Amino acid sequence: MIGRIVRTARLVLEPVTWRDMEDMARLKGNAASYGRMLGGVRSRLQAEEEMAEEITFWARRGVGIFTIRENGVFEGMTGVHERPDGRGMALRFALMPSAAGRGIGREAANAALRFVLDQGIDRVVAVAREDNLASRIVLGSIGMQLCDTFERDGYTMLVYEALGAPDRRQRDV
Repeated sequence: MIGRIVRTARLVLEPVTWRDMEDMARLKGNAASYGRMLGGVRSRLQAEEEMAEEITFWARRGVGIFTIRENGVFEGMTGVHERPDGRGMALRFALMPSAAGRGIGREAANAALRFVLDQGIDRVVAVAREDNLASRIVLGSIGMQLCDTFERDGYTMLVYEALGAPDRRQRDV
């Protein structure tokens, strides 16, 4: 890992920047990629507003959303954001349809989670619909534990968490 760039065996994760806008707008506008995300599919304007928030979040917190690239090709995004419902710092991941089913989500989400915990964040949550088996499998496979449930829009939502090592936890989050 160099600074905020995270490398895995086959992926490169980099903090989002304005140069990623076209790829992120394409991802967030795709129902197969973003339809189950909190807030659903985004318009171009919404994607631009979120990009500004994500860049600011990196500057303020030292963690945030990464792009995922394999061999230089944009495959999706992963990383953390602050959940608007007060549940805390939350892991997110979304892939372009062409990247699904190749283990990229698991590999990228795991790398992003480890990065965030290594930065001293003491707790990271992730929320998945009960019927979203692909996301649930990824969350379980990277060591996140089911800790809570709630209802949203007629769906049962499952809350997973990962805790940082006690000696690395931030005191003033």
